[in-house]
Amino acid sequence: MPKLTQALPQYRKHSSGQARVTINGRDYLLGPYGTKASRTMYDRVIAEYLASGRSSSFGVRDSSITLAMLMVDYARFAKAYYGTGKNSEWHRIKYAIRPIKSYYASLPACEFGPSHFKVVRESMINDGWARTNINANMKRIVRMMKWAAAEGKLPASVFETLRLIPGLKKGRTEARESEPVQPVDPIVVQKTLPHLPDVVADMVRIQELAGCRPGEVCKLTPSMIDRSGEVWLASIEDHKTAHHGHRRSFPLGPKAQAILLPYLDRGPNECLFRPVDTDKRRRAAASRARTTPKSCGNRKGTNRKRNPKRKPGVAYTTSTYGKAIGRAAKKAKVDHWSPNQLRHSRATVIRKEFGLEAAQVVLGHKSADITQTYAERDAALAFEVARKIG
Repeated sequence: MPKLTQALPQYRKHSSGQARVTINGRDYLLGPYGTKASRTMYDRVIAEYLASGRSSSFGVRDSSITLAMLMVDYARFAKAYYGTGKNSEWHRIKYAIRPIKSYYASLPACEFGPSHFKVVRESMINDGWARTNINANMKRIVRMMKWAAAEGKLPASVFETLRLIPGLKKGRTEARESEPVQPVDPIVVQKTLPHLPDVVADMVRIQELAGCRPGEVCKLTPSMIDRSGEVWLASIEDHKTAHHGHRRSFPLGPKAQAILLPYLDRGPNECLFRPVDTDKRRRAAASRARTTPKSCGNRKGTNRKRNPKRKPGVAYTTSTYGKAIGRAAKKAKVDHWSPNQLRHSRATVIRKEFGLEAAQVVLGHKSADITQTYAERDAALAFEVARKIG
């Protein structure tokens, strides 16, 4: 049988004759048992409990909610809100709150102030975290306090105080600086390509031409590509800044179109670049290169395992894509490089030939207050770049 949804706390009779419901070990008396008023009170308490997300701290007074209880509730909320994908914000939140768990798990959350905040930040510095990473994670902690205040778990003053603390400034802290992502040398890319599977090599070529993110080229499907014009337009719904309400699209010029054409003969929602296709091509190449007759060797006709532990998938991830490039770079005996560097390389080329504004619009770097007129001008400029060099 399928697992049933977690049952609700029951409406029961107390020894005093009152109706009661028990939540998190605490009894709520609802009025005389069996009356309409007690049923209404039960419905209200249950509704409040469900609105809290079945929180383990439901019913606990503000002064008694510890940071451990608060972090459990927030992690549960973040898991439902952001999901559990490999690049989900939920994983970053769990990482950010670890120092709080180490230092202040039993501290009442309402007592968490600037001095505690700075101790947590100092521990991140001592552990070697980069300055920008520390600032980002401290903002996540502040957002947790904001959420807690909005849920009635904390006084708003806790959040209001913490958000006034400025982030670490470059050159004014002992926190290390992260190395900026540098463009990859085109010569290094060309030396790596022969050592890549054909499918992955085409992914690299598309990134070089379109300047898209690694995750975007991994997710690309036929239905995402508008092929009605001279320049095709790829629109990505699930992308890095989607939660800010930003739309992400990038043009594909003649060179990119020629690479993509052989991959369009599939379902509209199937990824263009798939590990399963890489595996088929590898096996076909091995079959063509064999020197012994097919009747010789393995008498059963195949060396394949019937139930392999790992089967090729139907979509590349940023991780598998990056690892494939890393292995090929090692075989080519060149410096290790990552797919993100291709995007920076493209930005460098476009900026040099077409200017800073062109690089900004082709790569999709948009500010929140941009006007519709400016967006239209950006689209025209991006199409012109793709038509000429993409």
